[in-house]
Amino acid sequence: MESDAEEEAAATPAAVAGPAAGRLKGSPELTVDADMQEMAKAAAWSVSSCKAGNGVAALRDDNLDTYWQSDGAQPHLVNIQFHKKVQLQLVVLYVDFKLDESYTPSKISIRAGDGFHNLKVLLLAMTSFNNVQKLIGYSRF
Repeated sequence: MESDAEEEAAATPAAVAGPAAGRLKGSPELTVDADMQEMAKAAAWSVSSCKAGNGVAALRDDNLDTYWQSDGAQPHLVNIQFHKKVQLQLVVLYVDFKLDESYTPSKISIRAGDGFHNLKVLLLAMTSFNNVQKLIGYSRF
């Protein structure tokens, strides 16, 4: 996944749909259906690069004042690996242009597969720079 934002994954027994396109939108509150369960804690998380103190721990700590900050060439990636196959129904990212500025993502790509070498794009969401400037809150994919 490509993102400079906080990331959570939720899953239910529902099957993952085919490739989709979406738009980045923000919502100030995170609400999730009662029948979903949070799956992110069951995964191994890694990032393509990070500045000291702004790695996976800062990305995952449920504190909106801390964040992942990449420190390398693009693409900036968040990799989430589950130990067994899971069917994700929802991925939620938190972004705030007022805090992130140039680090706010304008493109989110969600991919799945059996390993890094056979990932298929499930969702590609893009927005213009003018819309990125307006992003504040949780975006659901």
